[in-house]
Amino acid sequence: MNQNVFDDPRITAVGLLFEAHAGLSARFSAQLEEHGLSSVEFEVLTRLARSPGNQLRMTDLAAQTSLSTSGVTRVVDRMERDGLLTRRACPSDRRSSYAVVTASGLQRLDETMPGHLRIIEEWFTGQLEPEALDALLDGLRRVRDAVHPGATAGSSESAPTVDEAATPA
Repeated sequence: MNQNVFDDPRITAVGLLFEAHAGLSARFSAQLEEHGLSSVEFEVLTRLARSPGNQLRMTDLAAQTSLSTSGVTRVVDRMERDGLLTRRACPSDRRSSYAVVTASGLQRLDETMPGHLRIIEEWFTGQLEPEALDALLDGLRRVRDAVHPGATAGSSESAPTVDEAATPA
């Protein structure tokens, strides 16, 4: 094997990405554990809280989190039992349902977010000059969109309100 292949900047880029992710994930996991959340549960809560009406169709939530539809169902089941989420039928498609953050789920996020943001600032964004952060965000979005085109599914369409959902179709 050609020894020079290991000096390839593509190998270096992916290696650095994995190393940075592992280091940040370890710090996030410890902080989230203090609030009784797994990293997947935090991601689900955050994705829902950032979506119109604090809700997403289960299929869109699966697309955004890279979980399988059955994986999302299991996580949502657990979080629903814990009072962090609820499910709501989709008024326009009887086969679909929405995962919706509850007041308890939003409160848990409010309690968790300050420490989470401190870690982000200290170990990630604070390590970069503003121009470098802008370039990194642009590059990450391009890569994300290429490898995971459904990552923003459902995040920009307006979700039906509770009143609309109660109205028979």
